[in-house]
Amino acid sequence: MEKPVIGLVGTGVMGKSMARNLMQAGYTLNIFTRTKEKAEELLKEGANWQSSVRTLAEQSDVILTIVGYPEDVESVYFDDEGILQHARPGTYLIDMTTSSPKLAERISMAAQEKSLHALDAPVSGGDVGAKNGTLSIMVGGDDADFASVLPVFEVMGGNIVLQGPAGAGQHTKLCNQIAIAAGMMGVVEAVLYAEQAGLDPHRVLQSIESGAAGSWSLSNLAPRMIAGNFAPGFYVKHFIKDMKLAIESAEQLNVPVPGLTLAKQLYDKLSENGGDNDGTQALYKYYKMTMSPNH
Repeated sequence: MEKPVIGLVGTGVMGKSMARNLMQAGYTLNIFTRTKEKAEELLKEGANWQSSVRTLAEQSDVILTIVGYPEDVESVYFDDEGILQHARPGTYLIDMTTSSPKLAERISMAAQEKSLHALDAPVSGGDVGAKNGTLSIMVGGDDADFASVLPVFEVMGGNIVLQGPAGAGQHTKLCNQIAIAAGMMGVVEAVLYAEQAGLDPHRVLQSIESGAAGSWSLSNLAPRMIAGNFAPGFYVKHFIKDMKLAIESAEQLNVPVPGLTLAKQLYDKLSENGGDNDGTQALYKYYKMTMSPNH
């Protein structure tokens, strides 16, 4: 069977690596991003530029979107020049943005009315997982649709689970972000404690990352904190957006999330101090700032 033509809207930190993996796997790739300059590397590597979401939708069999915020998702799908208006019947629409479960349900309903197949499939694993094709992909949608696009998911991810109907992928990603938020505070505090106690933090990591304290954040982001590397694998501004979505959804479900609420407050402070475009490990910088004698 001939491989479907894939359209990708969004070539940021995650999208760029996902695009490379798809091309390396032999897929023809159409791309659109609001700033063409950000896509130049991929165009040199063989991706096809589309001048609008509309032209991309008209010329793709599977459309992936990984954009910034729920309002971007809504625009890309529902605008007059958007995907739902211009995708061919039978096209698979896969939103990989971390977004609202309710918006995922709306997209699915609108897609069904136009004989399109919609899935919500947010990811976790950061820049490392995107580069290595080992992302965790949390999927909401129909069983048959999931089976049809599983080969595409397998190029980008190593842990791919259908969680349930439309919106279930987004709910699962919010569970992921809730767990990370409080966990990131623990990672920062552990690193700072080690440093203040006069320990070698790298040696401390050797001892604790394989025990009960082990986590992806501890193994992958704590070394970056120690090295003073705050480049984004995942932007602070996007994490704040995710935490806001999770808090809103938790309130609707009557679930208490005090750890998540505190983490968002700390990240909001980091954002106010210019940290929006840092990676999430930059929470370390905010803690260090609060420790300074002049604070």
